[in-house]
Amino acid sequence: MGRIIAIANQKGGVGKTTTAVNLAASMAATRRKVLLIDLDPQGNATMGSGVDKYDVENTAYELLVEQKPAQDVIIRETNGKYHLIAANGDTTAADIKLMEEFAREQRLATALKPVVDQYDFIFIDCPPSLSMLTVNAMAAADSVLVPMQCEYFALEGLTALMDTIERLSEAVNPRLTIEGILRTMYDPRNRLANDVSEQLKNHFGEKVYRTVIPRNVRLAEAPSFGSPAMYYDKSSAGAKAYLALAGELIRRAEQQKKAEAAAEA
Repeated sequence: MGRIIAIANQKGGVGKTTTAVNLAASMAATRRKVLLIDLDPQGNATMGSGVDKYDVENTAYELLVEQKPAQDVIIRETNGKYHLIAANGDTTAADIKLMEEFAREQRLATALKPVVDQYDFIFIDCPPSLSMLTVNAMAAADSVLVPMQCEYFALEGLTALMDTIERLSEAVNPRLTIEGILRTMYDPRNRLANDVSEQLKNHFGEKVYRTVIPRNVRLAEAPSFGSPAMYYDKSSAGAKAYLALAGELIRRAEQQKKAEAAAEA
């Protein structure tokens, strides 16, 4: 059964969508079967995958509100070599419509049940707010990957996000855990970035990924070409960093499986 990972941070501009697109592409490059779900009405992950958000027939709206089968909503051809459930402005309406629905926070979890075992990893790009769409992502996910910049206000935002995850774990999804914390747009020459990085490691320990995503022009340019960085410039520092992150995620997943198997034995 595939592992469902929500990529979330209530603070915007932290590299959340960049992480969703490039991690999905990097995982697909390792021969894993990957599904990326864009739940952000801005549709940036959709466009960054080489899919025109203005021209898609079915989006997360059809999946969540009209309850179309996931198989009918999934786009199988993207520039990242992964499958995609797209988003656009219609997804904003989904956030509002869901407020009126029964079992509204479980819509995504229910929709993914028929397809989850077809993938190794399912990544969900969440909106930068605690909306009904984000709640659906958290209810469906096994864990949350948190991208964050190493700056003071990001630490405050991380504290709020941790409280949110804890509340949602108690209310809608008891299995929800923190997958890991990813340091993005990192500049080692910045003293504050180094200080915040050390605070993160001291407080969260192994939950902080060893892989660090640097500030990188190619990562910023790639979305305008509708491509993940590894297909835009595979030699760039950003592309290499996300491949390293994919490797770290795979190793952690394998270690977890071994630990679970040992506990059952």
